[in-house]
Amino acid sequence: MTENRNPALRRRNLLKGTGVAAVAATATAGGVAAAQADTAGVRLRWLGTNAWEFTTESATVLIDPWVSRFPTGAYTSGGADPETPIEVHEDVIDEHLPKADIILVTHGHWDHIADVPYLARRSGATVLGTETHLNLLRAMDAPDAQLSQVGGGELYQFDGYTVEVFRSSHSASGEHKRILFGGTRPAKVPPRPRRIKDLVEGGSLTYLIDFGGVSFFNMGSANFHHHEIEGVRPTVLFLQPGGGHTPDYVERALEATGHPPFVVASHWDDFDQPLTEPAVKGGDWEALRDRVAAASPDTEFLLLDHLESHDF
Repeated sequence: MTENRNPALRRRNLLKGTGVAAVAATATAGGVAAAQADTAGVRLRWLGTNAWEFTTESATVLIDPWVSRFPTGAYTSGGADPETPIEVHEDVIDEHLPKADIILVTHGHWDHIADVPYLARRSGATVLGTETHLNLLRAMDAPDAQLSQVGGGELYQFDGYTVEVFRSSHSASGEHKRILFGGTRPAKVPPRPRRIKDLVEGGSLTYLIDFGGVSFFNMGSANFHHHEIEGVRPTVLFLQPGGGHTPDYVERALEATGHPPFVVASHWDDFDQPLTEPAVKGGDWEALRDRVAAASPDTEFLLLDHLESHDF
C-alpha cells in the first residue's frame, strides 16, 4: 500500500513498462507485498535524494538522512558549486525526521551526511560509516560514542532486524572518470567542514537491511562491486539514474541480486527544490524504469514522490 502525496505522478508513471504481475500487485496491494506486510510490517518513506526511512512498530532506520536541501546548483549546467557553505536546518530536520534508532551512511557527500551530526545528537542513534565518514561527522560535533566504524563484511543484529555491510564505489564522471569531491580523511579528525567540497566521498558502502520478512538493498550511488553483492537476494533493490561509466549498471545489478520483486527509484530528484513540493526530476528515472522492465519484466518498479510512503 502506498500513501501517495501525488496520485497523478504514480498513476501516470509507475506502471508503464512494468510486468503484468507488478501491475496487479500495485493495483490490489496483494501478492508478495501483502504477504510481506503480514510478516514484516515495514513502512518505507522517501525524503528525497537517497534519504530513506524504514519504520516498524519497534524501530526506525534511516539511510543518508539529508533534508536541509540548501541550494548548490547540482543540476545546473555548471554543477554543484564546491564553495557552497554547508547549512543545517534544524527545524526542517525536526519536522521530517522525528525519530532515529540507527543511521546508515553510504558515503560522505553533503547530500548524504550534512544533517547526520545534528540528528545523531538529538536522537541518540547509532551511526554506521567508514573511518572517513565518521571523522567528518566528529568534526561536525557528532557524539563519538554513537559512531560505529564499518568497512564492508560486517553483519550486525539489532532489535528486530539485521544490517549487513558491503564495500562499494561511487559513480564516476567526466573523461578521466573522477569522483566528485573524492578523497579520504583517515586517522586525524579534520577541521570542521564549512563548504560542500570539504565533505569528501570517503569510500562508499552498500547496506542490506533485513527485517525477517522483507529486506532492502541500498547502494547509495550508481555503482557497485559485482562480486561483493552477487548472491544477495533482497526483496527491494534501490537503483538510481546515472552510472554512465559503469557498463550495464542496471542490468548487472538486477542479475547480481537475483531479479528482486521490487526496484525503487532513488536519488532522481533535483535536490535544490523543496522537499515539501512534488519532486522535480533531476535524473532520468524513465530511462531507469525502461531498463528495469527490459532486463527484469517481473520486477515491480516503484516511483515514490517526496514524503510518500509504501508499506511492505
